This record gives sequence, C-alpha cells and structure tokens, in this order.
Amino acid sequence: MDRSGRDGAETTATTFQEIVDGEGRVYRVGESDRELLGDRSRKLMVYLPWVAMMAISVSEYAYGSAEGTLSHAHGWTQGDTFWILSVWVFCQAGTAFPAGWLRERGLLTARRAMFVGAVLTLLGFVALGHFHHVLAAIFGFGFVGGIGSGLVYATCINMVGKWFPERRGAKTGFVNGGFAYGALPFIFVFNYAFDSSDFKEILDGIGVYVLIVVAACAWFFKDPPKNWWPAEVDPLHTGGRPHSGGKSGKSAVLLARNPPAVRQFTPGEAVRSGMLPLMWVSVVLTAGVSIFGISFQVDFAKDVGFGPLVAASSMGVMSVVNGVGRAVVGWLSDLWGRKNTLVFVIVVLGLAQFGVLWAGDLRSQWLFLFFAFLSGFGGGAFYPLFAALTPDYFGENYNATNYGLVYSGKLVSGLFGGGLGSAVVGAWGYNGAYLLAGGVSLVAAAFTLLLHQPGRRRLRT
Repeated sequence: MDRSGRDGAETTATTFQEIVDGEGRVYRVGESDRELLGDRSRKLMVYLPWVAMMAISVSEYAYGSAEGTLSHAHGWTQGDTFWILSVWVFCQAGTAFPAGWLRERGLLTARRAMFVGAVLTLLGFVALGHFHHVLAAIFGFGFVGGIGSGLVYATCINMVGKWFPERRGAKTGFVNGGFAYGALPFIFVFNYAFDSSDFKEILDGIGVYVLIVVAACAWFFKDPPKNWWPAEVDPLHTGGRPHSGGKSGKSAVLLARNPPAVRQFTPGEAVRSGMLPLMWVSVVLTAGVSIFGISFQVDFAKDVGFGPLVAASSMGVMSVVNGVGRAVVGWLSDLWGRKNTLVFVIVVLGLAQFGVLWAGDLRSQWLFLFFAFLSGFGGGAFYPLFAALTPDYFGENYNATNYGLVYSGKLVSGLFGGGLGSAVVGAWGYNGAYLLAGGVSLVAAAFTLLLHQPGRRRLRT
C-alpha cells in the first residue's frame, strides 16, 4: 500500500511515497538526502554531531582530572567537587526529555537547541573558574552548564538516528564516541598545565572553544521529515532476504538483526509497554557504575601509590576506549543484535570494577591500566546501544521524547555515581565501593535480559 504526495514545508516540490507495511507502520520514501539537505550527503549529519559531541565531552570526562586544582584554588572539599559534577550530570541527563518534547512540537529547532546549548556551556565554564562559593559553582557549572551540554547531547544523538534509520547502531555509536575521547587532550592539560595560577584563563578558553565549535556545527543542522526512510532501502524486506544487491542489500540483512519498530509509539504508549521503564532502570544502574568510575579512578590510582602519569594515563585510557568502544559496539550491534550486545557490554563493565580493585590491591600498574581499559569500554558503550535500541523498539517520530525518558535515568545515577559514591568511599573505603559497583552492574545486565521489542510477532525461519 502506498500513496504519493508533496511536502512544500520541508522539501522543495519533491515527490514522495508513503508505504504502509503489514503492521500499519508508515515509511516515507522517494526523497534523497541530498534533496533534503541542499545537495549535501546525510553523512554530514554524522560528522557534525560527532564534532559537537567531542567539544562538550570535556565537561564530564575531564572533570575528574581538574577537581584537585579546583579544590585547592576555591577551598572546596572533595565532597563539594563531586556534588558539582553530580548536579551537572543530573541536569545534563534531565534536559533530554523536555528538549525532546519541545522539538517534537516544533517549539525548538535542532539548530536553536544547539546554539542555546553552546552559550550555556560557555557560562558553565566561566562560573567554574570565577565563582568561589560552592553553591554558586553548582548553579553555574552544574545547573546552567549541565543544561547546555544536555541540549547539545540530546540533539546530536537524535539527529543521527533520524537520518540513518536503517543503520543506526554504527552511526549512533560513532557520534556517541566523541562524547568520551574528545576530552583526552584536556585530561592531560588538567593534570600537567592546570594550577591555581592559570585555572581561570584555561577554563574561560575552554568555554569559548566549546561555543565556537558547537555553534559552527549547529548552523547546518536539519531534521528529515517525519517517517522519512532512505529510498535505496526497501523497508518491507527486513527478513533477511534483501530485494536487491549492493548497499541496499546489506542494509536489509542488518535490518533483519534489528527490525524496525512495528509502529510509532507515543511516550505514553512506550511507557505502558513496560519496555521503556525497564530500559530506564537499566540505565540508572549502569550509568551509575560508569559515573563512579569516571569520578574515582584517578583518586583511587593516587591512593594506592601510583604516580600522576599512571593516574592521568588510566583516565586517558578510559576516555579513549570509552569513546572508541561506543563506535565498535554500535557496529557490532548491527551484526549481533542490539540486546545481545548490550548485555555483553554491561557484564564487561561489572567485571572491570572487580578488576580495577584487584589491580590496585596488587599495586600492578599495567594490570590497573588493562582493567581501566575494560572499564572505559563498558562504561561508555552502553549509551549508544540504548540510544539505538529506543527507536528500534518505539520508532523515530517520538524518539526525541522517548529517548529523553530513557536517558533521564542518568540523572538519578548521577547522584549515587558521584555524590553518593563519595559517601560510600568515605564509609566503606574503595574496596567496598568497587565491590558494590561491580555487583550493581551485574544486576543491570540481568534486567537487560528481559527486554524485547513490543508488538513484534515472532518470526519463523
């Protein structure tokens, strides 16, 4: 079944067809990406979000390396610096849902969301450098800067998923990876060239850098029409028997591993299906373990007697592998299936927490870096998998809101991964904290095993 039409608002006199499958889902085909983007390839909607994500990654992934200098310069306690990061995580994650709601109702364009996010992120870094009172820093960097980074993050992730509905695993993973390894240069800056004599200038400079990069990327952002599907891929042939060769045939085979959602679920329908709440709980637990590792790995390395090079290198390793791992598992999830890959990643994250603790007890620097490698891999790779799994289960039309709900689990995990993690370390020491983190991750893997695509009828081979 199909029907033809023209969309004068989003395209320029471009003919399209709306194909309806047996489940009632609509696919809009006929418009090429170059027609919609002004003779530009949709690959641009991978590279630009990737660059913007690298720019904002310094806010989270390099913060742990800067907290020592910040504490000394401002007179903050360790608990103060961890609560600043916790509020940042809370606001960064909590922004995804309201931003998605505004975007899907046409009240906030992707370009405007990026511009606003860039300005707020700049203000956050200025506040971190110039506000001595911890509550002012929490408001400036944690609240204002967190909202800014959240706007950029949510917009970038949803953008790439809309433009690549048939291969979103690898593309989403690639973009999401920039949010981790983009911080690598700043991790070493904060460990070697960041002290009480220059910290204000460095933070101001970083804020200006983020503003320029994100705003430049935002200028080209544009969403595809609702229900858009690439014309070269037949959406009705997803059972492993592609209708043609070449790229479209490969895409059909990959779609058989991760078939598209049976229909477009509204946020209320996604919640009532039971799968979105289960995904939310899994994000809460897994992200909490990831944030714990980011917040405490450098301090734990120094606590057991490793020098600043090992401490910085362990965080650098975590950052790089965290980002590269996101791209790798996104690609693997297209081949293995999203859920299977997600369970594997969360189990690796849990085992890595036990390994980091073991390596610290042995005072083995190389073993410590190895398990930091695994922790970084697991601690970042689950994010793009949830980002791709959400439209796989609930469709693309309401993905900004649906993924905003799923990702909002991070705002809860930010509290026990950072601030409450600090309390656990104070009460139980690093041994108890790392054992608890590993156990929580394994519980999350068990929850993830219960996920299944809502409404999908079982297919016979």
